[in-house]
Amino acid sequence: MLKKVKVTNINTGASCLQLIDTDTHEKALIGCGLAPNETAVIEDVTGLDEKIQRMSSPKPTVDDRAQFFSGLGRCLERNIGLIKSLQLQTNRVKSPKYKGLIADLISSLSMGEKLSEAMAKHPSEFPDEILSLVIAGEEAGQLARVCRRIGTSQKKAGKIIKKLKGGLIYPAVVIVLSIVVVIVMSFTLVPAMARLFKSFKTDLPLGTKALMWLSDLFMHQPHMAALPFVGLYIFFSNWGRISSTRFVQDLSIKLPVIGVIVRKSAATVGFRTLAMLVDSNVRLTSALEITAKATWHYHYKQLFSRLRDHISVGRNLHEAFLMESHWLGPDGRNICGLIELAAETGTGTEMLTEIADDYEEELDQIAGQMDKLIEPLTMMILGVMVGFLIYAIYGPIFSLGDTILPKSKH
Repeated sequence: MLKKVKVTNINTGASCLQLIDTDTHEKALIGCGLAPNETAVIEDVTGLDEKIQRMSSPKPTVDDRAQFFSGLGRCLERNIGLIKSLQLQTNRVKSPKYKGLIADLISSLSMGEKLSEAMAKHPSEFPDEILSLVIAGEEAGQLARVCRRIGTSQKKAGKIIKKLKGGLIYPAVVIVLSIVVVIVMSFTLVPAMARLFKSFKTDLPLGTKALMWLSDLFMHQPHMAALPFVGLYIFFSNWGRISSTRFVQDLSIKLPVIGVIVRKSAATVGFRTLAMLVDSNVRLTSALEITAKATWHYHYKQLFSRLRDHISVGRNLHEAFLMESHWLGPDGRNICGLIELAAETGTGTEMLTEIADDYEEELDQIAGQMDKLIEPLTMMILGVMVGFLIYAIYGPIFSLGDTILPKSKH
């Protein structure tokens, strides 16, 4: 339930409105970050107003998560109490969801729960890969460091996501406009074209038949014209669930440009997590198990789970990597060489951190060139759509001459 909180400064009289997504007035007071010289008036937002406010208010983003964990880690590093540290984050986040979430975490901690237990109640904002790191940080006494690491990784992920979204705007506009053009033609040009072609009783190309079938469908069931847009909305609304399926993850890792980004981002999370846990003196088998949970791509979940199994039967880390290097793709041989160097020099943590740093640098370079990488994709989509329309509309016209002016027989 949304709560509208009017916060007023008693010294200046200035006031502002905040939205908090929570269930009680007490949590709304916590979520608004009320200062000692401020008063608050709380109002429930219900009905149509609530729906409008939810649609128009800021949504929880990667930036919110990054700000939350960075600020929390900074406070914990300075030995500020956990509840106070959480309270200090209420004005750092922007979305009503995160403000209410922080209030709920504080409420759970006040009842004696651990931070990881409180976060587990919010799987949409604290997925398994983040929750596993928080649990590891609590067990190793490195919660502040873990929070800073999560904040840093989320900031970098947010930067890449913004670059991707910015680069995908042009292809998205092209696709939507292409769909609109096909729908408009299906209601206007194609019916007249279909009557003309049928009158000559000629054999039509497959593309023309498909366009005529689509036009006939829209003419008899106009509501079907909205189906492509509904499909796109459902697809993007459920992208998080779709992208977590094994088929999609397999496909994404094989795509020319996207595959490189997916591999390097998943590997960065895995190696950074493993380095941090090993540096915190967590037992290697436990560190690999936690890393497998913290990694979002199933290829790397399999990699670290299998590495743990090899370590459990007495093999060293280098031997384990040699046996499972195929999960690392083209970088497998290089990574195995670095792990062997780490084993010989006793610099395991430094080498794992260096691998993660290298991947992050490469991701930053790719993010900076995202526009140039996506431009050929846009041109290909546009070319396919235009080519299909030209083939479907003009293809039969070139063959009408044989029907209108049949060849004379000698």
